[in-house]
Amino acid sequence: MSEVKQTEFDLAILGAGPGGYVAALQAAKLGAEVALIEKENIGGTCLNWGCIPTKALISSAELYRKTREASSLGVNIDEVSINMAGMIKRKDRVVTKLVRGIEYLLKNEGVTVFQGEGEFVRPGEITVTGDNYCQDIRTKKAIIATGSRASRLPVPGMELPGVIGSREALALEELPEKMVIVGGGVIGMEFAFLFANLDVEVTVIEFLDDILPEMDGDIRKELRRSARRRKINLHTSSEVQKISTTEDEEEKLLVNFVEEDKEKFIPTEMVLVAVGRVPDFTGLDPEALGLDCQESGRGIAVNERMETSVDNVYAIGDVTDKILLAHVAMHQGIVAAKNACGRESSMSYQAVPSAIFTDPEVATVGLSEKEAASRGITVEVGRFPYSANGKVLAAGERQGFVKILQEKESGRVIGGAIVGLHATDLIATLTLAVENNLTAADIGETIFAHPTTAEVIHEAALGLEGGALHYSEGSHSEGHLF
Repeated sequence: MSEVKQTEFDLAILGAGPGGYVAALQAAKLGAEVALIEKENIGGTCLNWGCIPTKALISSAELYRKTREASSLGVNIDEVSINMAGMIKRKDRVVTKLVRGIEYLLKNEGVTVFQGEGEFVRPGEITVTGDNYCQDIRTKKAIIATGSRASRLPVPGMELPGVIGSREALALEELPEKMVIVGGGVIGMEFAFLFANLDVEVTVIEFLDDILPEMDGDIRKELRRSARRRKINLHTSSEVQKISTTEDEEEKLLVNFVEEDKEKFIPTEMVLVAVGRVPDFTGLDPEALGLDCQESGRGIAVNERMETSVDNVYAIGDVTDKILLAHVAMHQGIVAAKNACGRESSMSYQAVPSAIFTDPEVATVGLSEKEAASRGITVEVGRFPYSANGKVLAAGERQGFVKILQEKESGRVIGGAIVGLHATDLIATLTLAVENNLTAADIGETIFAHPTTAEVIHEAALGLEGGALHYSEGSHSEGHLF
């Protein structure tokens, strides 16, 4: 790396993940001299080893599945095979293109990027150590955006060959015949459907009593049905005790676990550990810096302006342990950057969408039925099945549903969920509704293009305003949108 002459900045950002690089771009657009420090790759975990690469592989896996099932749409394909090395190369090309795009944007906005390990020495001073250089930089204000790291289980055998994390899973050029996934949350279930669609025999072991425990029961039920169709074996209320090696050349690992007080074991070729993430304090000593942490001790405490307990120091993204989602980190980055540059801004978590790229996709926003009940909020629920939508059927699909939660007292839409085709894109409509306090009547009075999957939202809203037009709950034959 060439010598960086500038050592004093208006704002220094530690971490160039989705929150950090967005904060840098926002601050630079507001006229600040910005330093962005990153120890690995621009884009962080999300772009390099998370959100983007998983979706690239999921797209390939879904295309493989749909190609095998193409005869149901009148298309005969004689030979279909998996080129895993080709999938990995394509995934890498997608990641590289996006990383280079962000690097160009940062350069174009005049952001100074330091490639190296950043250490927060004291408020206003950060030391960066890179290949063959070490430099102190001074800054008027700072944003901590160090992200998170994968959790590790305190289980014997975690270091054995064949026991991998999500990073290694995204680089596999040869598929195992069998895989055990430890963790039935979002990351675990996305990988479960990804590998099941690539003909891997997948078993999921989840400690809690169901997969995706934060979701409402109807969503979990739909995903369990789909898992059975994909031949994914689910073991819930189960705790892994140890992982050991075997003498079998194919099934090299043995996973011992307890399910409802019964000891069980599964022989497998590979174990993928996907039990969540924890804030990463690399380069930080919160206590020495005077940073208050959350009561749990897991993340840095911040207010709605993303300010920490230390003047002129902000924190965003997973390191705050609030909502560990890339799009939340991005929005927090914008808020922090604006405040650091003297522009008043604050975070609202009223309408945070969640997107899960299982098969089918799942997306939610606002309150769930479970959360509303726990808060004593009476809701009315409008539902509509995917099987009554013309675009869905034309695409050869039918699984899924949409539901809209309306607060009975005020009539406001306070939450919603979508399971099915394009769910992760369609949730934007319900996010706008929740954020802007719209009612089901407001949605019902909006014209939705036909034929589109978006019409399921319109019909669910109509269900709260006198009844959906293209579906009869009591009918054995479902009406369809033609």
